Amino acid sequence: MNRVSTQFLKIAVILIGLPVLALCIFLVPEIAKFAVESFPNIPYLNYFVFVYMYVTAMPFYIALYQAFKLLSYIDKNKAFSELSVRALKNIKNCALTISILYVLGMPFFYFMAELDDAPGIIVIGLIIIFASMVIAVFAAVLQRLLKNAIDIKSENDLTV
Repeated sequence: MNRVSTQFLKIAVILIGLPVLALCIFLVPEIAKFAVESFPNIPYLNYFVFVYMYVTAMPFYIALYQAFKLLSYIDKNKAFSELSVRALKNIKNCALTISILYVLGMPFFYFMAELDDAPGIIVIGLIIIFASMVIAVFAAVLQRLLKNAIDIKSENDLTV
């Protein structure tokens, strides 16, 4: 039964990555086009939008890969290992990176919202920031709990 649940979670991780991939392929060029049309006096703005959006997608996919590795460790009965702690640490760092990148990009969201008179654009940026912060905190708590469990397990193995 454990293997079925981890396979389901692996499929869920893959399915989480597909919409972001679709957004990167189809929506990012439209956003860059809109930015160039909105700010024609800023040269090379479309390149900035492309680089910014794709750079923020990279930590997302790294975190998904780490989650996939973590599920593989669970399948191999290595859930309580330093490899799992390292995967959780990488997920935490990726989530923090996403938050920082979107905090730095909030002025761009603000200008786009002011220009288009759509405050929902700012809300989307804030949702991404807060969601990734929640993931970072959750991963940090799990990392600490797992590290403590590993320490207790190794201590018990030495006393027996």
